Amino acid sequence: MRKHAVRFFLCCILCSFLVSTQAQHATATSFPQAFVGHWKGQLNWQRGGAAIQTFSMQLIIKAVSDSNYTWQIIYGDQQQDNRPYILKPVKPAVGHWQVDEQNGIILDSYVFDHSFTGAFTVQGNTIVDKYTVRGDSMDVEFLSIQLDKKTRSGTGTEESPFVDSYRIGSLQWGTLIKQKP
Repeated sequence: MRKHAVRFFLCCILCSFLVSTQAQHATATSFPQAFVGHWKGQLNWQRGGAAIQTFSMQLIIKAVSDSNYTWQIIYGDQQQDNRPYILKPVKPAVGHWQVDEQNGIILDSYVFDHSFTGAFTVQGNTIVDKYTVRGDSMDVEFLSIQLDKKTRSGTGTEESPFVDSYRIGSLQWGTLIKQKP
């Protein structure tokens, strides 16, 4: 019975992948045009069970050449943290782009449906970011996973493979509103 359940689960994953790949391809052709603009709003940040902190965030996306765009993130009311990155196409037809931090760091990101998402690891933490546009609003989420804080379960067999579970270090979320030109 367990083998059938595992096969069913794997089939569900494969079907989900195929459907998301088709949706990704359809949306990849409209990215980054739907994201272009000056976005502003509040970002919430919570670490563990600590109190939620709130601060302002801006994202400015505009064409700088035929294929490159700004990906400028500004944190704080006084623009204390200004990150002027560049968004570059890799394989735009399938939704693969890169955010170039212009300091030797290049982050791969991907288009899925109405979202632009990526994952990277820095100093023992994996960050998963997601930007989702719905009309004139953009939902933003950053999830920080602490790689050194994990628990392992399972027996290491085919029926019960080892599974690592990680501590979520922090979560940032908010909604940015597209500013009128």
